[in-house]
Amino acid sequence: MQRSSFSSSSTKNFCRKIHYYRNQIQPIESPCDVFINHRGRDTKRTISGLLYDHLLRLRLNAFMDSKNMKPGDRLFNKIDTAIRHCKVGVAVFSPHYCKSYFCLHELALITESKKKIIPIFYDVKPSQLKVRDDGTFSNKDLQRFRWALEEAKHTVGLPFDSLQGDWSDFLIKATNAVIENLIKEDNINRE
Repeated sequence: MQRSSFSSSSTKNFCRKIHYYRNQIQPIESPCDVFINHRGRDTKRTISGLLYDHLLRLRLNAFMDSKNMKPGDRLFNKIDTAIRHCKVGVAVFSPHYCKSYFCLHELALITESKKKIIPIFYDVKPSQLKVRDDGTFSNKDLQRFRWALEEAKHTVGLPFDSLQGDWSDFLIKATNAVIENLIKEDNINRE
C-alpha cells in the first residue's frame, strides 16, 4: 500500500510540474514578437512548427495560425491583428506557398505594414516563386500579392533543402536571424 501511495504522489507531483511548465510556455494573447507566415500543408509539421516551438522555448511570443487560433476565432481579425502588432515577420516560402490566398494576403499585409521580414526559402528558390493569374484573385489582390512577393524575394533570406540540410543548424540560424532583427527593431523604437 505504501508503494502505491508513493507512486501516486510522485505521479501527481510530476503532473503538476508538467502543468506548470506548459503554462510557462503557452502563447500569450498580447501582441506577438514574431509572426510566422507559412503554407500549412507544406511546413506546419516541419520547419514552421519547429521554429515556432523553438521561439516559445526562448520565451519569445510567436504567432502561428495553427498554434494560436481556436475554434470560433475570426480568421482575418485574429491574423491581421497579429501582423499589425508583430515586430518581425518570418515568411516560410515553400513549393505550394503561392497557391494560397491566405499566405499571399498575410505576406502583403506584413509588407504593407512595413514590418521587417525574414524570408525562408524551404525547398524552393526565390526565382521559382510566382503569383499566377488563374482567375481566383481580384486584380487589386493580384497586384498586392505580386508586389509583396517581389519585395520578399529581394530581401536576403535563408535557403533550406529539407533532404540535404542540417535541421538543427538551420533552426539555430533562423532563430538567430529572428533575435537579431528583434533587437534591431527594439533599438529603432527606442530612438
